[in-house]
Amino acid sequence: MSDSWRVTLPCTRAEAEAIDAASDLAIDAVLMTTEEVEDDVEHWRLDAYMDAEPDAAMLAALAALAPSAGSRPPRIEKLSDEDWVTLSQQGLEPIREGRFVVHTSAHPATPEPGTRAFLIDAGRAFGTGHHGTTSGCLAMLDALAREGKRFASAIDIGTGTGLLAFAALHLWPQAAVTATDIDPVAIDVTRANAAANTVEGVRLIVADGTLDPAVTDGAPYDLVIANILAGPLVSMAPELAAIAAPHATILLAGLLETQREAVVAAYAACGCSLDAIDRRGDWTILRLTASAERFVPTGPFDPKGRDGWALDI
Repeated sequence: MSDSWRVTLPCTRAEAEAIDAASDLAIDAVLMTTEEVEDDVEHWRLDAYMDAEPDAAMLAALAALAPSAGSRPPRIEKLSDEDWVTLSQQGLEPIREGRFVVHTSAHPATPEPGTRAFLIDAGRAFGTGHHGTTSGCLAMLDALAREGKRFASAIDIGTGTGLLAFAALHLWPQAAVTATDIDPVAIDVTRANAAANTVEGVRLIVADGTLDPAVTDGAPYDLVIANILAGPLVSMAPELAAIAAPHATILLAGLLETQREAVVAAYAACGCSLDAIDRRGDWTILRLTASAERFVPTGPFDPKGRDGWALDI
């Protein structure tokens, strides 16, 4: 294997969220953000992995992503004869949520009877399942199954690595499961993860939210999952509600507890009611139920503003 390089900069959680949400960064490196101090918004870390020594332009581009670092110089390391994916996964011990075990190649796990293990390595798409938002969604899905919920059609918006779509298919194997992401790389990663975990039948779509006809043509869905960020969750509330079947279950994650009120209000305006909350540190996972009536557009729809929708009862 050729030499690899890692550049490390301190950053804030806000900067980390912006990096994770961006899909158009013109940087030839794999970017990963890590919480350094639990529940501390100021102490996060940006690691950039690349296969060539970083030049001044690369360092400047990375510094622009973490302006809070100020004049502090980045840490630059040459990773001779080592796999950066393995290094990035050090310390990522297997997690267990309900009947699921999620692990990386560096930390294999043997599932107990009645559990399903998923191998999700760090890579070009966000999420290994170790973040509280993802593990919280796994716990919510498992709880739904234990309550006897049945779903015929499920969709995972912003699937990342495909983990939540895989979990939904495992719990409801007869369901038609769709996974979408705005980033084609994420869909490539999901396809590879599906093969690695012998998951078959998840429909994969590159799409901006629910705007792609392939998404709307498959609606309504009686299980809608969106583990993204609070801003998109709020702006996309009308379109997510519009693809939900009457009384559908909606799982939302990627928001902070301080953002919960705004997210809940956005979905309440679309006829959705709050059923359950799962706190993971200062992150919050929401479970809602869609209106008894299908949410439909009653005015012109503006894809940029994602507004102009109303509840038609």
